[in-house]
Order: sequence, then structure tokens, then C-alpha cells
Amino acid sequence: MRWQTARLVDRRVETPTAQTLVLEVPGWPGHLPGQHVDIRLTAPDGYQAARSYSLAGPADGDRIEVTVQRVPEGEVSSFLVEGYGEGDPIEVRGPIGGWFVWRAQQTEPVLLVAGGSGVVPLMAMIRARRAAGNRAPFRLIYSVRSPTDVFYAQELRRRVRDDAGLDVAYVYTREAPEGWRGEPHRLGLADVNSHGWPPALEPLVYVCGPTGFVETVSDLLVGLGHPARRVRTERFGPTG
Repeated sequence: MRWQTARLVDRRVETPTAQTLVLEVPGWPGHLPGQHVDIRLTAPDGYQAARSYSLAGPADGDRIEVTVQRVPEGEVSSFLVEGYGEGDPIEVRGPIGGWFVWRAQQTEPVLLVAGGSGVVPLMAMIRARRAAGNRAPFRLIYSVRSPTDVFYAQELRRRVRDDAGLDVAYVYTREAPEGWRGEPHRLGLADVNSHGWPPALEPLVYVCGPTGFVETVSDLLVGLGHPARRVRTERFGPTG
């Protein structure tokens, strides 16, 4: 893979600390939902920094989308959210990854389990399903700190209303919205058992989030009887 020049053509605010960047990459080869890209910045003195970001949407010609959450003291994320202007160049390399992907030809039920910003590649799968007219039933369990931290909040509400076969359940770990049943808590066995697919339906499962979250959820799923080979994971952690 080679580095390609990309330019910002649009941005959308998702949360107080996260934005979706729409980049134009001439000659982009296309990608599958679940894949990611490397983004590289180069300072005037030649210093370079690169980070990996999941693609947030299905293939769309020469345009790609990444959702970036600003990390405290994060040199790349801070620049992309606060200092990157429309038309400015950056370098991208990809698409990367071939295991944690969903293809429009798949017909089995799908369970998506997201921790925080781990929802980004899973949202790409939800969007790709709709774009392809695929009718495979999807369920998303989204663990997030508070309502203000939910990525794609309005779009998810709209899709649950309009997309037959898509269900979304939230687990709030710090602060829950008014009227939400239960107390804030970490995602546990009862949540996966209540909102996921039973193993007998042989769903394909995608889990994405921080390393500890992914390991915990994977263990819960296998403990409930889901074959490990059908549980696909993508994890992330601090850089450096």
C-alpha cells in the first residue's frame, strides 16, 4: 500500500469531542465496512506522526469518512478535530484489514457490540447494509458513558425507525438519560443475553472497543455458547 494525499471536504460534529471527517482521496480503490486506514501528518520540520482510524461508512467513490475522537494530549486527534481545515492535505494509506469485515452478500444475523468509539466500524456495517438493500437482521449493543457521548445519535434513532431488521440497545456506564430503566453499569452478561442473538441462530458477531472491553465481551459471548470462530474482534488502546 502506498500513501495517498487526501483533502478535507466536509465535517460533522458527533459529540463535544468527536467529529466525522469526509476526505476526498483521488483514485481510492474502495473498501469493505470494518476496514481502517492509517493517517499521517507531517510537520514543517519533517516530523511525522501516524494513527489508525476505522472507516465510518461504505465505499463511496473517491470519498471516505473517519470519525475522530479527540484524545487529551493526542497530537494527531487534536489536530484533526481542532486544526485541520477544509482543503488541507493529509496522507492516508489503506484500506487495511480483511478479517473484521462485513460483506453485503452475507445473510446470517449479525450482532454488533461497541464500546465507546468502537462503534465507528460497526456503523459502517449498518450503513453498508442499508445501502446494499441487505435484509440480514442486525442488533447493536452500544456501551457508552453518557447520552452526550453517543456517536451518530440522531442517525441511529432514524435508522431504528426506518430500517426494518435493525435494533439498537444502549448500556450507559456513567450517566443514563431520563426515563432509562436501571442504573448506569458496565456491560455484563445480562445485557448480552437480553439484547444479543441466541447462539442457536448462529449469528456472526463483531466486537470493537478498548482491549479490556473486547476481552470481557468475547468471554461472555463464548460463555453463552457462541463459537469463538464466529466472534470477530477489533480492539484499540493508548498510543505510545
